[in-house]
Amino acid sequence: MYIESIELKNYRNYETLSLKLDEGTNIFYGDNAQGKTNILEAAYLCGTTKSHRGSKDRDLIKFDSDEAHIRMFVKKNGISRKIDMHLKKTKAKGIAIDGIPIKKAGELFGIVNMVFFSPEDLNIIKNGPGERRRFMDLELCQLNKLYLSNLSSYNRILNQRNKLLKDISFNPSLMSTLEVWDEQLAVYGSAVIEGRMGFIEEMNGIIEEIHSNITGGKEKIELIYEPSTDRGQFLEELSRNREKDCRFKMTSTGPHRDDLCVRINGMDIRKYGSQGQQRTAALSLKLSEIYMVKRSIQDMPILLLDDVLSELDSNRQNYLLNSISQVQTMITCTGLDDFIDRRFHINKIFKVVEGNVYCP
Repeated sequence: MYIESIELKNYRNYETLSLKLDEGTNIFYGDNAQGKTNILEAAYLCGTTKSHRGSKDRDLIKFDSDEAHIRMFVKKNGISRKIDMHLKKTKAKGIAIDGIPIKKAGELFGIVNMVFFSPEDLNIIKNGPGERRRFMDLELCQLNKLYLSNLSSYNRILNQRNKLLKDISFNPSLMSTLEVWDEQLAVYGSAVIEGRMGFIEEMNGIIEEIHSNITGGKEKIELIYEPSTDRGQFLEELSRNREKDCRFKMTSTGPHRDDLCVRINGMDIRKYGSQGQQRTAALSLKLSEIYMVKRSIQDMPILLLDDVLSELDSNRQNYLLNSISQVQTMITCTGLDDFIDRRFHINKIFKVVEGNVYCP
């Protein structure tokens, strides 16, 4: 699987852009704030409907425009597919596959798989639980169509329940309707918890060897999923917390409060790990993602590396570069020295200058 080409119109700082990519390593280099990351973001958005930055659609459209367009050709199993995405400031995004509009983002499922690795991901262990939940959800939504549907339904019902909790303070008679929402929330929430538990169990089987290789066998890593409630008792927990939820006007238990614990040699590195340990564990997590996708779809995903090498020491740089030899990779960086020093094979180089891309 690989991206053949990508076209942008009025996206971020690009008025128009048309790029043909190589099946191997594509490097985008240039000074900071020139638009390198925007190209990777557009590819990821087109493949998953989500920005890795969590940006809203209107923020992705060029400053003086009302809409933006991304077109991407992807080749998988010898078949070329075209994905078109229209972003509008006032309406929901429009997506078409091979010229046929789709109604739900889930219909894009399975066409292309991507793993995005940015400097922010190196802080996934250090940052709050929201980052770790997002890591699980972004990967699971690409691999499991049912999980994508369950998570969307859970988030929709959660928002409606929270709105109802606010309304109850003005209209107490609405209290009787909470039970209906609780039942639905428990059904979808339990499915989300089950999906995440299976994901972490499978990932543990992959990450242990990767982390051991990076650390020269000195560290043993273990991932532990920490749900805020047991999936079999979710409905009971919602009933028990009903009074508290009404007081605080928000739902206090469920998958939106879960966390992922990362242990190295039995120690919780969220609290007690050094920055080096946290970053190495984050690198192991992202590399595990690649092999998780490979195991699931029998094909390598497309890897997007956004200026990550500058944040890693030489040993971890070497390990990362050696791991991506069979994957189509799009890399952004400020210079080519690191690649030349390591005699890393580069298939195509692009220079990015103020929203213009040159192929030297």
